[in-house]
Amino acid sequence: MIQSFIFDMDGTLFQTDRILELALNETFEHLRSMDNWNGATPIEKYREIMGVPLPVVWETLMPTHSKEDRELTDGYFLERLLENIRDGNGALYPGVKELFSYLKKNQCSIYIASNGLIGYLEAIVSYYRLDRWVTETFSIEQIDSMNKSHLVRSIVQKYGITNGAVVGDRLSDINAAKDNGLLAIGCNFDFAKEDELAQADIIIDDLLELKKILK
Repeated sequence: MIQSFIFDMDGTLFQTDRILELALNETFEHLRSMDNWNGATPIEKYREIMGVPLPVVWETLMPTHSKEDRELTDGYFLERLLENIRDGNGALYPGVKELFSYLKKNQCSIYIASNGLIGYLEAIVSYYRLDRWVTETFSIEQIDSMNKSHLVRSIVQKYGITNGAVVGDRLSDINAAKDNGLLAIGCNFDFAKEDELAQADIIIDDLLELKKILK
């Protein structure tokens, strides 16, 4: 039986799209008001790269802007995300709390490993009181590289995980599992891509399916 579950956050536990469009529109409206952006908000382009570290996001969305402009935009975007989380505009995916309660009752350890920044993750964990079940939340900010496999490795090493699974919606999650000898569980949710999910050991359409996998 699997004893440890490492969950991705965005697109796996948290319905990021509920606040993504709001925060992104607010951010690019801010840029337009400063004459630092022309045209529509690149929401679809962001959806295509959803899950990558934020520095990569701004390099992709704002390739001709300076590093300073990207860093200022990143800071403003994070503020808008946090505000939307605190205002209750986001949502967990159905079954998260029920699943976490079930896993804890069955003596399973729960961790979160995300490319999200520390403040962003803390806001979600705090608002939904996920720390009732989650042993520890890890951000890509906590390691030197931007590699999800390295982040998961740090969890495995810290907690001595030998029988575990990584649950996520993108290829970085699947690779993180395989690179660390863990079961790769792909979530066929909003931001998932068929070719990436095909590389997972197991694919689920609902988080509560993990109950059957556990059994």
